[in-house]
Amino acid sequence: MALEAEVETLRAVPIFRGLDPRRLKLIAFTSQRLSFRSGDVMFRQGDDSDCAYVVLVGAADVVIDTPAGPLVVSRIGSHSIVGEMGVITGAPRSATVVAQTEVTVLRLPKDHFLSLLEEFPQLSLAVMRDLAHRLEATNRLLAARAEPAKH
Repeated sequence: MALEAEVETLRAVPIFRGLDPRRLKLIAFTSQRLSFRSGDVMFRQGDDSDCAYVVLVGAADVVIDTPAGPLVVSRIGSHSIVGEMGVITGAPRSATVVAQTEVTVLRLPKDHFLSLLEEFPQLSLAVMRDLAHRLEATNRLLAARAEPAKH
């Protein structure tokens, strides 16, 4: 994918919508483009949170390990970001992410992503909103699974 196409894809990612084209071009240029096949693990729960990924194309499942076994808590798709929570908190990965289709991502190194958050308050706010929405959805999923069966 050409740099200009990656810039257009980044513009479609909700958290990057407020950034000017020069900044988007810098993000695209300084990021590493990676591809995963269906079934590939993008990262594992407990791994070091060394980067965030912007999903350009494809879909992946977010899976957490539980005492009852793996639990899929969400599916991410094109124009999503994943892995940012651990980058922000400095904690290890809180989930495993598994490609469900062929997935193409831009890998944003930790230092680069954090400097973007510091430089652009609107980006920080967009990331917080996205994390809050995902937390809310995960809470609803877990609450639904915890409800006793109704007769």
